[in-house]
Amino acid sequence: MLRRIPWIASVVVLFVAVLSACGGKNSDSVVKDLSKVSDNLESYQGSGEMILHTGQTPLTYKVEVWYQKPNYYRIALTSAERDITQIVLKNDQGVYVLTPQLKKSYRFQSDWPDNQGQVYLYQTLLRSISIDNSRQFTTDKDAYVFDVMASNYNNGSFARQKIWLDKDDYAPKQVQVTDTNAQLMVEVKFTDFKFGTKFDKSAFDMKQNMDGASGTGSAGNASGQTDGTASETPSGTNGDTPSGTDGDTPSGSDGGTDTTTGGIDDQAEGMADGQGMVPIDFVAVEPDPDALPEGVSLHDNQDIYDEAGVLNGVMYRYTGTYDFTIVETTQRDVKDSIMSGRGFDLGFTLGQMFGVDTQTVTWTYDGVEYRLTTADLPDDAIVKIAQSMVASSGK
Repeated sequence: MLRRIPWIASVVVLFVAVLSACGGKNSDSVVKDLSKVSDNLESYQGSGEMILHTGQTPLTYKVEVWYQKPNYYRIALTSAERDITQIVLKNDQGVYVLTPQLKKSYRFQSDWPDNQGQVYLYQTLLRSISIDNSRQFTTDKDAYVFDVMASNYNNGSFARQKIWLDKDDYAPKQVQVTDTNAQLMVEVKFTDFKFGTKFDKSAFDMKQNMDGASGTGSAGNASGQTDGTASETPSGTNGDTPSGTDGDTPSGSDGGTDTTTGGIDDQAEGMADGQGMVPIDFVAVEPDPDALPEGVSLHDNQDIYDEAGVLNGVMYRYTGTYDFTIVETTQRDVKDSIMSGRGFDLGFTLGQMFGVDTQTVTWTYDGVEYRLTTADLPDDAIVKIAQSMVASSGK
């Protein structure tokens, strides 16, 4: 029996060594590695699918993300149901929201995405993991899984998020964001993610993305990649200002918006005068009743007509627990409007928020501009209402 003890001890030591070699990384060691990845991050390109579960009907989007150091971003969000693409672009001139199919663009100065997180941005995920000292860690087949707080988003209903990172290179594989009741709110599944992508000089240029994008959000269009070295200064980010974006406010716009009423008289704010209407029939879209906060109901609504007497908008007023106004108008044919608000993540696009005590959130979708004005509606309620209107607009 005594002779067998050394042999048993050897087996135990060997077994422990095998376990250490196969799965030795713990939370602290992975977080340390992620800090090095973040410090050395030069560029990446990712694509996948995002599903928003905030309404009765899930909204599905194809997502494509480009990043190049130091601070250039291109995010294409394409509605799977309606094949509508919007591009969020950041270069040296500012942050743009582009709708290539309609040749529409809005530009505003902002420190986005530093001031708020985006669930599909790699930097946001790394930041979420690093700042949560109570993070939970486990492994799942070929991925490391972190369960952390979701505190770096403007949606206050987000509580926690699970983040799957590839064991080989820490590339993101999947993200799930849940609310305080552990109900799934947002999920992103990456089908492809590559570090060190080489982009050509036009990849983050506003004009190239407006003219070259096919409107499908495909990575291969707009000649965004190159087999050469990564461009240090992409075209449109070298200090030259694109046509129509020289910092002068377009005619008929003061660069901002009236945030006190959201009324009818200021609907051309931020749009160039003398331009034609978008050649589409206006169809009013109401928020899904289930998306309204408890105790809120429609007070009244009023049609909006242009100078020729053609219906081109509607205003809805809601009262109750919270008071707010929603104004919808067809967009005028202006290629670059300069806005003075801050970025506001709506999930399906990046909106703009203006004001302090009374706030107005604006966004565009399928040729229609939406404005929601309120003094007391919470941010997460604004997001839920906006997403319900996008879902309704496709019906």
